[in-house]
Amino acid sequence: MIEFRKLTTSDGTDVFEMVQEIGKGENGFTNSLYSDDFYLFQEKLLRNYEMSEGINLKPQFVPQTIYWLYVGGKPVGYGKLRHYLNQHLLQHGGHIGYAIRPMDRGKGYAKILLNKLIQESINKQIKQILLTCYESNEASRKVIESNGGELRDKKEGVCFYWINNI
Repeated sequence: MIEFRKLTTSDGTDVFEMVQEIGKGENGFTNSLYSDDFYLFQEKLLRNYEMSEGINLKPQFVPQTIYWLYVGGKPVGYGKLRHYLNQHLLQHGGHIGYAIRPMDRGKGYAKILLNKLIQESINKQIKQILLTCYESNEASRKVIESNGGELRDKKEGVCFYWINNI
């Protein structure tokens, strides 16, 4: 059974443990929820909830919503959906970032997660989605391409994919 859940401020230790397993980030994905302490993690949940609502946003940030992917009642990954892009995100990050916990990679969950994030982008009326990934990250490139991503540019080892929601 697959579930796609929006971050809440009451998310628990199951999500915390997944975030810990993902680590600080890799392949261009920054795990901004990573922390060694559960209470600090809960503070980060609150900050990310506020970010999704556009509350207390610093000028360099845009609203961003985090979603968890659960399979069989267990969190296996998460994704970030930025509601719009600023100049920085046009060059680094794009609309969507996602990560699957290491023990659950290679099972097709990234493809499912990205598809669900694309559906949410449609709900938020984002007409064109930008995704970026390292050229060397073959797995992510395949996930993006399998979800309709069109490679439009490469700069300094970074691929720029666009998906049209029109």
